[in-house]
Amino acid sequence: MPYANVNGINLYYEDHGPRSGPAVILTPGGRNDTNGLRPIAALLSATCRVILHDRRNCGKSDVVIGGELSEQHHWAEEMAELLLQLDAAPAYVVGGSAGSRTSLTLAVRRPEVVKSVFVWEVSGGPNSAAETAPNYYGQFIDAAQRGGMQAVAETEYFAQRIADNPANREKLLSQDPAEFIAVMSRWQEFYSRPNPVSELTEAQLAGIACPVVLFEGNTPDEVHHKSAAEAAHRLIPNSELRPSAWTHEEWDIIGQHGHTFPGIAATNRYHMKATFYAAQLLEFIARVEAINQLPWEQKGDERLVTRTQRWLGDVKPWEYVSHGISPTRSVKSVTGKKWRKYVVLRHPLRKDLEITLGTGEASIHAGVHIPRR
Repeated sequence: MPYANVNGINLYYEDHGPRSGPAVILTPGGRNDTNGLRPIAALLSATCRVILHDRRNCGKSDVVIGGELSEQHHWAEEMAELLLQLDAAPAYVVGGSAGSRTSLTLAVRRPEVVKSVFVWEVSGGPNSAAETAPNYYGQFIDAAQRGGMQAVAETEYFAQRIADNPANREKLLSQDPAEFIAVMSRWQEFYSRPNPVSELTEAQLAGIACPVVLFEGNTPDEVHHKSAAEAAHRLIPNSELRPSAWTHEEWDIIGQHGHTFPGIAATNRYHMKATFYAAQLLEFIARVEAINQLPWEQKGDERLVTRTQRWLGDVKPWEYVSHGISPTRSVKSVTGKKWRKYVVLRHPLRKDLEITLGTGEASIHAGVHIPRR
């Protein structure tokens, strides 16, 4: 089985599809393993390089209860290092529930490895942490207080981690229970802070610069409250809020509430909507990749602007602001100096959002545009 050693932690991963295709890394919800996203990965793998992985404390990867960061921030940092080790950065970062907040955290902490973010069932809202913190942390703190690390190892969750990776037994049993309780308690405190999306503050979300697709939440759903995706969309400058994968009638049967159909969990839901998410993700990737292949035969004339607007794919065309050339290492002029052509467009509805497009790349800024050099 393939493992990558990331900061001393063995992370299980799978690498599928053509290496020449756009790189996509998928992160499941909860502390689930890679299997929940396998159907989506299969549909993407014909044209994309798809990376499945188990985060620390999940699936076949190492159990490591420690470190100065929150668990979610450790997940993001280790995902970044995994992408770099696999020469897969920057990547499209994709996931649901815990995978959504980890993907957004990666865009906050390590934007250099993220090309775009595509997430559903965004975790957050007034009661999300209270609903889920006992499952993530509280039950294991109780077990350690009651019976030490042997009791933790015997919980259903960590017994499965040992079955998936036998080396995890010694890792757990050798840890001091007091240290385990202290780390889990600290992680629970981080997780329970009243932010729009789990541990991410409004300022952190507002600082995400890459394109982001978010899917609307459903009602009722206290774990992935609809306010979480709405708040993220309001704060992230270059974000798009799309309708939920589920109709209200479907969610009334499938969603997380008292009368959910027996046996339906997040992994089942991802399987059921694999074709939905894969199709929309492939369309999104095609649009972002098209920006990176803009035609630059003309310099700043109407044909260039029209073709740029068509590549962007918006219903209403972006408004022309300016164009020009700037020094670069890519295009050499007849004088021997190197230049790059660029055009600046303004969003038709959000006047504070401008996009600067240059040869083979795009920068998106709220309120300011700077040609990349």
